[in-house]
Amino acid sequence: MYSDPKTCLYCTNNETLHSLMLFIADLRVSRVFLFKEQTYRGRCLVAYNGHVNDLNELSDEERNAFMADVVQVTRAMQKAFNPEKINYGAYSDKLSHLHFHLAPKYVDGPDYGGTFQMNPGKVYLSDKEYAQLINAVKENL
Repeated sequence: MYSDPKTCLYCTNNETLHSLMLFIADLRVSRVFLFKEQTYRGRCLVAYNGHVNDLNELSDEERNAFMADVVQVTRAMQKAFNPEKINYGAYSDKLSHLHFHLAPKYVDGPDYGGTFQMNPGKVYLSDKEYAQLINAVKENL
């Protein structure tokens, strides 16, 4: 299923997007966001700037730039939050806009050793706590 850019939450930068995540920064070919649901402390998402449905639709140069953005974010997350591992998820069954979920995993934390949940709906923070997480990522980008 291919989504329409006119209704894509990443392309339209709509209220649904803002209800789910907070903007952190523009990168080379993408934008990085912090998920509001923070079961996995520091969870971020990197969305490609153009409306493409899959990584395989990019040229080699575009793919390399996008993956460099993803790596830049995971390195910042590693420095900021020191997780045991960062899980990568590139699911787009219902919203086919290229994006990667980046879920830090901690020993003794939720779902360690398993797959992270897309939206467990358990942990929401104060505006101050979100700002601290965003600043921690930004300082390490």
